[in-house]
Amino acid sequence: MISTTEIFSASVTALRRNKTRSMLTALGIIIGVAAVIAAFAVGAGANKSIDEQISSFGSNFIMVFPDRPGRSTTGVTRYLTYDDALAIEKEVSGIDAVAPMINMSATLIYENTNWNSSVVGSTGDYSYVQEWSLASGRDIGASDVRQGAKVAVVGQTVIDKLFTGENPLGRSIRINKIPFTVVGVFEAKGLSAMGSDQDDFVLVPLTTAQKRLVRWTTAGRIGNIYIKGVSMTALSYIQNETEILLRERHKIKEGEADDFSVRNVSQMLEARRKTTTIMSMLLGSIAFISLVVGGIGIMNIMLVSVTERTREIGIRMAVGATERDIRIQFLIEAVVLSMVGGVVGIIAGVVTGYALSSFTSAPPVFTVPSILLAFVFSVLVGVGFGYYPAYKASLLNPIDALKYE
Repeated sequence: MISTTEIFSASVTALRRNKTRSMLTALGIIIGVAAVIAAFAVGAGANKSIDEQISSFGSNFIMVFPDRPGRSTTGVTRYLTYDDALAIEKEVSGIDAVAPMINMSATLIYENTNWNSSVVGSTGDYSYVQEWSLASGRDIGASDVRQGAKVAVVGQTVIDKLFTGENPLGRSIRINKIPFTVVGVFEAKGLSAMGSDQDDFVLVPLTTAQKRLVRWTTAGRIGNIYIKGVSMTALSYIQNETEILLRERHKIKEGEADDFSVRNVSQMLEARRKTTTIMSMLLGSIAFISLVVGGIGIMNIMLVSVTERTREIGIRMAVGATERDIRIQFLIEAVVLSMVGGVVGIIAGVVTGYALSSFTSAPPVFTVPSILLAFVFSVLVGVGFGYYPAYKASLLNPIDALKYE
């Protein structure tokens, strides 16, 4: 009986005699493993990005937008108003806080420095709903909203761009040429999951934005409303009751289209997560199929190899090799091809994952389980598809094999 070391050495020698064919045979495994790793990495990266978005928005969060403004029975174009927000806060239960908002872009000026930034007009509940903390100073108060005070709370990016080493509190900045006093500074949040700068904005009282910055003709008009529920379980109820209330307030008859849209952020992002997961599973399934195709390629080449090496098999049997030795030798050849393909496929999968992520906003996330799964499956493919050629080789009659030309 020949030792395992000798059998392994003979297997590797046989593969090295046909390097080109061996690498082409392993190519199917390489592509399959690379595809599996890249698919799962990109999918995991996308899910992580969505989780970060959910965290940044807050899980119990609803947004109300004006949608397809239509004409009411009085012929007046409807928008969301401050009174709508107050009515929602008063009449819909399960709400923790409501923040009516106006969003706009504006030029900020401090002395001889200017900077284009986002300006948000809202109430004191905005910071609570959006989970903003103050680094210094104070937030917008109810009295600021009532009086239409020209005060502002600024983000860290605005400070970096306008105030070089100065304490911004008490300083006056001009927003579209209108002076506002800085009364507070938000703590830095950095970039969002989508890569936008969360600190590049200024918060001013809602009524001040309405009267001084946008000057809309519709009384009390706002851009949108953010609603924070007391819990995740309350969101569906809040969404339904808000829709009923707004239809009543906007005098929308049954069968008419709404002039607003109520969106549950967690549901939106969860739907995206499910879509991403389905796509990842689909790509992973295709990748596993390519691994099986690679295994079929290994079996095909190994069968050809058995035919080509029939005389060699006969000689090995004549000098003492058993059926088991021949079977193990060809099986080792198939497994080595699969293992080499698996290792190269892992490297190719990592490179492919990063290459694919350049087309998305989410970096890939490589996990040890997904890499091990792809590698182990590639080895099993080698064993599974390599066994039949090995078994066929071991059944050859030594005398017939020696006579084979």
